[in-house]
Amino acid sequence: MAKGSLPPLDGVLEMGLDGKAAIVTGGGSAGDGIGNGRAAAILLGCAGVRVLVVDRDPSLAQGTVDMIEAQGGAAAIAHGADVTDEAQCKAMAEAALDHFGRLDFLDNNVGISGTGSVVDFAVDAWRDMMRINVDAMMLSARHAIPAMRRGGEGGAIVNVASISAIRPRGNTAYSTSKGAVISLTKAMAVDHGREGIRVNCVAPGPVFTPMVYGKGMSQTARDRRREASPLGIEGSGWDVGHAVRFLLSGHSRYITGQTLVVDGGITLLAPAREHDGG
Repeated sequence: MAKGSLPPLDGVLEMGLDGKAAIVTGGGSAGDGIGNGRAAAILLGCAGVRVLVVDRDPSLAQGTVDMIEAQGGAAAIAHGADVTDEAQCKAMAEAALDHFGRLDFLDNNVGISGTGSVVDFAVDAWRDMMRINVDAMMLSARHAIPAMRRGGEGGAIVNVASISAIRPRGNTAYSTSKGAVISLTKAMAVDHGREGIRVNCVAPGPVFTPMVYGKGMSQTARDRRREASPLGIEGSGWDVGHAVRFLLSGHSRYITGQTLVVDGGITLLAPAREHDGG
């Protein structure tokens, strides 16, 4: 090789997504809004991945499918499922195999938020938080992993956590559930690495998504969140979606069990007194 020249880059620059198949849970959003799951589904679809877009409300999932099709993306199918129910998770994995003949990726994106200490937070609400934020990811993976094994090529999973797992701010149940997601990610990476299945995590900071503006966030609150970032910009579902696509792609083939923080640098700063989301 001549001095200063590069070896052949065939395969090095390839994302390894075209022709693959994915499940994206929590893939719907209200109206034209771009949530984390919808963004990931669109970006995957436009990279050639066939996507089973899953949402408890099938009409919201269909909205995402319509957006993928409008962008000329790969085949996408809307699927209604409550991923806290194991039978529905099993049916979800089977649907991916029925439609696409394979399953390569899972984006675990379902979750709810809530504030309060262990003294204030209702016990039933605590249990619901763990069921939706942690159990749903376990159940989805429980049935997606055997489907990935069938192809013999391994696969990749991304679990969506939150910076609240790293820097709690008066949202103890939520922080605890998202901390469990990070631990679940590491444990699954160890359990299934030899099968060629990588498992990673994305921890978003305050991003402006339908879940946020559906609560009627004021412009002042949005500005405060934006100014909390060293970059001085506002995050969006697209930022999370790009991180998910990277961690599912061949570009991250040597990365597993890791948490990618997507927060504009907020966790680098001393905590503000008010809760800054995530």
